[in-house]
Amino acid sequence: MFTREGAEHSYRLLIESMNEGALTLTSDKVILYANQCFARMVKCPLERVTGGSFRRFLSEEDLALLRPLVRRAAKVGTKLPVELLAEDGSRLPAQISIQRLTKDGPNRMTVSMVVTDLTEPRRTEELLRALTHRVVQVQEVERERVARELHDNITQLLCGVLFRSQALVDSLSERNGPVRKAAKRLHALLGETAGEVERISRELRPSVLDQLGLVAAIRSSSDKFADRTGVTVKLTGMLLPAPLPADVELALYRIMQEALKNVEKHAHARRVTVHLDQHGAVVELVVRDDGLGFDAKHHEARRDRKVVLGLLGMRERATAAGGTLTVKSAPHAGTEITARIPVPSAVIPLADD
Repeated sequence: MFTREGAEHSYRLLIESMNEGALTLTSDKVILYANQCFARMVKCPLERVTGGSFRRFLSEEDLALLRPLVRRAAKVGTKLPVELLAEDGSRLPAQISIQRLTKDGPNRMTVSMVVTDLTEPRRTEELLRALTHRVVQVQEVERERVARELHDNITQLLCGVLFRSQALVDSLSERNGPVRKAAKRLHALLGETAGEVERISRELRPSVLDQLGLVAAIRSSSDKFADRTGVTVKLTGMLLPAPLPADVELALYRIMQEALKNVEKHAHARRVTVHLDQHGAVVELVVRDDGLGFDAKHHEARRDRKVVLGLLGMRERATAAGGTLTVKSAPHAGTEITARIPVPSAVIPLADD
């Protein structure tokens, strides 16, 4: 008896010293026990928490998600993100971990809950998102600077060398056969180099995106991709009710650009479909190919590191713009990349009267 009472006392001390809320509930969500940490979370005296209903601390939406989880709660437990409704009306982001303790029939069950305060993780997530957004902004400024340097300096110098090499070719007569032939090859190589530098400059900061908008930029980039690779590109949708904010357009364009780059280097696809559309408050970009595909669940371990970094970059672009990015793929079944980004109410189409 002494050992049992001592163990129970130690257990209670442990529960009370936790930095997480601890509860035991009946199947109809009556609180049998709660620790002080949970009472502080909901800003309610402990004596008014114990014996009351857990329902009053959750919204109707969270309760609807919780009900089936409580019924199915097994020894392995389950988790659910919620917002606790404190007594003073404030809301606290939290995660509930549920585990069944006893079951004495279909309608008699006791479950335990551990409630974790997610305020700090949410704040950290917001800071990381802000940092990611700032990194993307700095990257775009640097891209624009490099593009301008390439166009204004390097391309101009290459054009000058190209003209001089043509003059050299013209100055050589047919009697200087081998030398003239080498000069022609040099001229052709310089032309290819100038063209490649100009292409890189356009991709770093496409002027068509700033001047004509996202749809025109997608059409231009897709045409150049098809000409360069021989891969057929089909554009669908491409009708937006109003111009999108510059940061949203840039994020979607960069995602499409990276997706096409992965197709060119890794997918070995024959056809690509690029779909752009707006559904209410969300604009959606889908890039789908019929290439080799990969195991999307284990791509970090199985794919080339550059592909992984490319996918991470696309996801960061979408996240920085407040959206999401999903990847669907399977070996020999192609890849589908979908970016969904919310837009301000000013660019949401109004319903017809």
